[in-house]
Amino acid sequence: MILKVDNKQVFASDAGKDFDKNKETIFLLHGSGLTHIVWSLTEQYLSNKNFNILAIDLPGHGKSDGPCLTSIEKIADWLENVRNEINVEKVSIIGHSQGCLEAIEYGSKYKNHISKLVLLAGSYKMPVNQDLIDLAESGDKKAVHLMMKWGYEGSKKFIGGNPVEKIINSSREVKEILSVDLKACNNYKNGKDASTSIECPTILIFGALDKMVPTENGKKFANLIKNSKTEILNDCGHMIMFEKAFEMREKVAEFLKK
Repeated sequence: MILKVDNKQVFASDAGKDFDKNKETIFLLHGSGLTHIVWSLTEQYLSNKNFNILAIDLPGHGKSDGPCLTSIEKIADWLENVRNEINVEKVSIIGHSQGCLEAIEYGSKYKNHISKLVLLAGSYKMPVNQDLIDLAESGDKKAVHLMMKWGYEGSKKFIGGNPVEKIINSSREVKEILSVDLKACNNYKNGKDASTSIECPTILIFGALDKMVPTENGKKFANLIKNSKTEILNDCGHMIMFEKAFEMREKVAEFLKK
């Protein structure tokens, strides 16, 4: 699906199905430097569960016009413009990593327009090592390698190589996209207040071996959100939608259907 938001083209993968306003609509939000492609094992499955699925490329990412938005707050406001463009009253949001920050900011700011939240491998704050930011700003592809060193529990299990390195595969993308996202995460300070003000049903899913968001940090995050539910997937790191796609999406579908 191609949308026009703020006079710019926005791409959202819709699992090849026509948009139906009688169905619940779900936004899928990717993490730093990534695109809708990360949801390839998720979107069709959830679409078949009778949801409208929009795996969105944020501005400047994938097939969406740039430039990238420079803060989590700006992205949350932009998502509200997307909701207005598709003309639905409420959406549910599934966010991964940086997408969790965007989801909680949206969920706290636009309470009347959020139905449910699914937060994968996220936290209410995501500080980024300055060395990683410096590498990304210089366009050094070592930034991707360093990020993924922390990102996967078992990256060697992926036939054909690490899929994230295939998405962020040029120095330009590292400099103009990944670095902007990393700085947006690092600069976001409203996460605790946003989390405590969320009122909609929420599930948080973590990987037991996640180095970016250790389970202890995840539990602190979950404790901030009223009446939330937490799931921890064994033998899984940060990239849940790749590492435990089938188990994750079943838990998500079950939660969304309640």
